Amino acid sequence: MWHTKLRALAMFIVALTVSSGASSEVKAQSTEFKAVVELFTSQGCSSCPPADALLEKYVTRPDVLALTFPVDYWDYLGWKDTYASPRFSERQRAYAKARGDGSVYTPQAVINGRTHAVGSRKKMIDKSIMAMDRLAPLSVPLTFRVEDKMMLIDVGASPDGKSSNATVWVAIVQKAGKVKVRRGENGGRTLSYYNIVRELTPVGMWTGEKETIRLDLASMTWPKSDACAVLVQEGIGGPIIGAAWMGMDG
Repeated sequence: MWHTKLRALAMFIVALTVSSGASSEVKAQSTEFKAVVELFTSQGCSSCPPADALLEKYVTRPDVLALTFPVDYWDYLGWKDTYASPRFSERQRAYAKARGDGSVYTPQAVINGRTHAVGSRKKMIDKSIMAMDRLAPLSVPLTFRVEDKMMLIDVGASPDGKSSNATVWVAIVQKAGKVKVRRGENGGRTLSYYNIVRELTPVGMWTGEKETIRLDLASMTWPKSDACAVLVQEGIGGPIIGAAWMGMDG
C-alpha cells in the first residue's frame, strides 16, 4: 500500500538526487520553523485569490512552513478545482471538529493545527504565528534525508519526556502553479498558487521516543513535484508539533 501512496514521493526524491548531483545522500533543510501555515483554498472561491497571493509572503519566510491545501467542496459552483482533493476537505473538517468550533470556510489559514484565521488577513495570521511561537512552538526535533534508495525520517524524543500519539505525514509539494479558470466565480482569471500539496500520506506513528522511520524507495518511479515536507501531528486534526522541508533549490 505504501508503494502506491508514496510513488510520487519516490519520484520527487529521485529528481532531487539527480538535480543536486548527490548520489548517496540528500538532507532536508534544517530550519527551525516557528509555525506551519496551511491555507485551505479553492479555484471556485471568489474571495480566495488575495489569500493565495498572500501565502507567497509566508512561503518566502524562512521561519514559516506555508502549504496550500486546495479543497473540492466548491466544485459545484461551475468549476472543478484542478488541484483539489477530497482528502484535503476532510483534513479541514477534522481541524474544525478537533477545535470544537465547526468553522470550515475558504480562504482559511490553520496555524500549527491549533488555531485558524481568514487566509487573506495578514495581521490575523501574523498574530497567530506569534502566539504559537510563544505558547505552542514546534518543539519536536525532526529531520529527514535520503541515503541511496532509502528515505530516513528522524524524529527526536519528546522535549518534556511525555508520551504521545502522533502521526508522521509526508507531503509532496509543487512549489508553484498557474491555473486559467474558465468558469465559476473566478471565470476568466489566471490564478497563481504556491507550495501546493499534491499528496499527503501517513508513513508512521511517533509515541514520544526517539525514532527513525525508514521508507524503501527502490520500487518507485518519477514524480513532477519539486519539494517535500514532513509533519508530526497529534491525533486527528490535532496540533502539529514538528515540521521539516526539502526542496530542489533548498
